[in-house]
Amino acid sequence: MTRSVYVTGIGRGDGRQVVELGVMELLTRQVDRVGVFRPLMHDGPDRLFDLLRSRYRLSQDPSTVYGMGYAEAAALQAEQGRDALTARLVDRFHEVAREYEAVLILGSDFAETNLPAELGINARLANECGASVLPVIGGIDQTAESVVAEVRNAYLAYTNLGCDVIAVVANRVGTAEAAEAGRRLARRPEVPVYVIPEEPALSAPTVAQIVEALGADVLLGDDAGLSRDALDFVFGGAMLPAFLPALTPGCLVVTPGDRADLIIGSLAAHSAGAPPIAGVLLTLDERPGPDILALAARLAPGTPVIAVAAGSFPTAAELFALDGKLGAGTPRKAETALGLFETHVDTAELTQRLSVARSERVTPMMFEHTLIERARSGRRRIVLPEGAEERILRAAEVLLRRGVCDLILLGDEDAVRKKAADLGISLDQAGVTVVDPQTSPLRERFAEQYAKLRAHKGVSYELAYDVVADVSYFGTLMVQEGLADGMVSGAVHSTAATIRPAFEIIKTAPGAAIVSSVFFMCLADKVLVYGDCAVNPDPDAEQLADIAIQAAATAAQFGVQPRIAMLSYSTGTSGSGADVDKVRKATELVRERRPDLAVDGPIQYDAAVEPSVAATKMPDSAVAGQATVLVFPDLNTGNNTYKAVQRSAGAVAVGPVLQGLRKPVNDLSRGALVQDIVNTVAITAIQAQGETPARQQGEGDTQ
Repeated sequence: MTRSVYVTGIGRGDGRQVVELGVMELLTRQVDRVGVFRPLMHDGPDRLFDLLRSRYRLSQDPSTVYGMGYAEAAALQAEQGRDALTARLVDRFHEVAREYEAVLILGSDFAETNLPAELGINARLANECGASVLPVIGGIDQTAESVVAEVRNAYLAYTNLGCDVIAVVANRVGTAEAAEAGRRLARRPEVPVYVIPEEPALSAPTVAQIVEALGADVLLGDDAGLSRDALDFVFGGAMLPAFLPALTPGCLVVTPGDRADLIIGSLAAHSAGAPPIAGVLLTLDERPGPDILALAARLAPGTPVIAVAAGSFPTAAELFALDGKLGAGTPRKAETALGLFETHVDTAELTQRLSVARSERVTPMMFEHTLIERARSGRRRIVLPEGAEERILRAAEVLLRRGVCDLILLGDEDAVRKKAADLGISLDQAGVTVVDPQTSPLRERFAEQYAKLRAHKGVSYELAYDVVADVSYFGTLMVQEGLADGMVSGAVHSTAATIRPAFEIIKTAPGAAIVSSVFFMCLADKVLVYGDCAVNPDPDAEQLADIAIQAAATAAQFGVQPRIAMLSYSTGTSGSGADVDKVRKATELVRERRPDLAVDGPIQYDAAVEPSVAATKMPDSAVAGQATVLVFPDLNTGNNTYKAVQRSAGAVAVGPVLQGLRKPVNDLSRGALVQDIVNTVAITAIQAQGETPARQQGEGDTQ
């Protein structure tokens, strides 16, 4: 039976989209096919559904999402009564429910709907759809006492109408009031109550939304710049020396278009990171000349400069009336919203109350969700040596907004901060530190340590002092010395530049003969582990056995039950030759060393993964046809196979994940996308959860 969750409210302004997004995140962690149903809709685009469809790769036909428009619903209720309205909407719901394992129902928004007793309509629909109800109340500008009363009223309103209320959320509560309201509500035993504080970045419009609302012309700026949140508005009228101190982080500067001094001054301050601004809005239909615009573009590449015809006063009135909206065009807001939801909602408890049975299928999205969830559960500190690289900074923003881990970015601090400012990313927040290896006090300590480690190779302190200034060596030493829990590099550095310092400094774990790698290959309905596809060119039988044992341990750590197939071009005893003999010997070694592991080989790929082939070629094997860990005989075979499966079968390849080191260090492909980096950092944090956490360092410890 389809499990449905009805997210609703009791009035306007509750910021319910944060909760709806968070609930969708929880549902998609559990099941593959989640549908969306909005019983009543306004005219115009549905930004939230567009966001859900793009973020969660929903294949649902948009025409099936909606019941009917508010005007049609009001007319139907007036002419035929509420029963007729309810019956029509419930019929539409069942058309969706038949196709999906779970359905997220988006309740009405109480905004100019012309529907009397709207709360009662939501309650009736939830009951008729067999859905559990998650009411959301808005707490903006309310006292803690008022928030508690609203929560109580919402709970009683829906339970008195026969609804199965699984929890209540108080959203957009002031920071001080949230703490007090949370303490009071924790004493109420009926259902869990979660208090989510107001987050200015969510209610702030993006520059793109301002452009749309004001009909502004974009003179300068790229898509990344237009996606910045306008957290404040600073109106320019004073001379530059008096104006600059008024700038605030993330502000939109509003000034007449003929004030070239304020335009250039604001952008120069942004370029210096003091402070980074959202952009510049020019009024009075005045446009700077081409020379000024060219200078502006060089000072702060990508930073928006937009223009409107109206004066500053009417423009200000429109700006202050704007509110930020979640949508497909605001992915950064979505990360902020999910981070806020996951921080203030007990997601494990709410998932249990949703009562959605976890699917046996494991899709790529479900695997990625699991990585983020597990990394967040035991927050670690990861060092990223390529701190000024754009993809690294964008991944860092996602990781910080989601609360996945703490980060140390390495590089020239001015260069890192300038690049971050150009991208509209704030590094002035908890959880991130920027360290320059060239000037850090740790350089001398690390030089002494490295000279001792490499003394047998003739490395002097003077040479070590130069070596440890390299970001890869510096980051590796941070991991070795317990100042970070793990390291991820390789977006711009070679694999050798990432791995060599780890070989020299961290070295192999006890019991590991070599360092190897695996890829998590996320297919449509399962996750396979491929090894070794990135490190060892031609392992011998001993090394191949070590790779298999390490890969089994890595698979188990990430929830994949290890059934090991030692791959070859022949199956069982059907072939012979040096290559087959190597795999056969490696299989025997794995059985000797780890008799508890399910392993078979030599075996061909099709016999390893396809039950019908296995039934013919290896009918008595406990692995054939259901292998989850596939060990390739050499790097040429493994690397080509993983890329062929990735490109031809549309698999998501997560990795390479290094294994066999005493502490986690992972390499990135130089073509890695932002999501690849996020996944790899999450994997590294999970690996580090098995290690001793890095000491809580003060700022002086990592500088």
